[in-house]
Amino acid sequence: MTTENMNEDGRWAMRETALWLAIACILVAAVGFSWNPTPFAHALAAIFVACAIVHAGIYYGSRHALVLFIICIAITFMIENIGVATGFPFGHYHFAVDAGLPRIGSIPIIVGPLWFGAGYFSWVVASILLDGADRRLDRPFNVIALPVVAAFVMTQWDFVMDRSESTLAKVWIWHDAGADFGVPLSNYLGWLLTSWLFFQAFAYYLRRTAPLSPGARQARKLQLIAILFYVSAGLTHIVPWAMGQSGDVVDAAGTTWHIHDLRETTVAIMLFTMFFSAMLAALHLVKENH
Repeated sequence: MTTENMNEDGRWAMRETALWLAIACILVAAVGFSWNPTPFAHALAAIFVACAIVHAGIYYGSRHALVLFIICIAITFMIENIGVATGFPFGHYHFAVDAGLPRIGSIPIIVGPLWFGAGYFSWVVASILLDGADRRLDRPFNVIALPVVAAFVMTQWDFVMDRSESTLAKVWIWHDAGADFGVPLSNYLGWLLTSWLFFQAFAYYLRRTAPLSPGARQARKLQLIAILFYVSAGLTHIVPWAMGQSGDVVDAAGTTWHIHDLRETTVAIMLFTMFFSAMLAALHLVKENH
């Protein structure tokens, strides 16, 4: 090996180390602070979306990433606006965040990109669970199975965060509330349907094209990063539970809930849904190396 090659390898190792340190800082900040709806948490949400866009551009290529973004934004804004106007498919609700925020119809503009960020990482986790089904969409089974599994992985994210974001933070309000600490079952069924729609559309698109194929080593690193971003959105709920928050909160239907019970239930659900899915995906990656 020449001195020039050694220097180049050293520079590459330094860049990779810096990249992993940056990712670690983002994930630690997300876990530590995303649970609390402050301006810093909003900035972290924007960084989360930006990381999803960059990751998708590297993993699938910029054209495929753009197509997924457009599909996701178009379908989610359409369904969310229908949901606010009619109550289908999520249930009757409205967004209660600052009315001065830019909106598309009745929906704050940030909602669509957040669907994309969570949806993209959920898609990658699901593809790992199905042994790289996103790269083998020429098989009819994968075209159907991958969007279904991805929709469940995606809905797990909402299953973890909705009760704290609605009942506690009141980012959105469920008019009729629901049995899950103020959240109705229809909400989760609506998430399952909406995410399945854009995942299915993306699967049909990818089936007709050939996504870029990063090298096996790079692909595993990218998959691991996707798993970490996915699970970090769930791990953040451990923080307020560990803080032992107390007191009560009242939902839109007038039902009073204990905050500590809500936080503990959220952590329990997270461990047996998002964390389990992430762990299973990580084990798939380990198995591929042995």
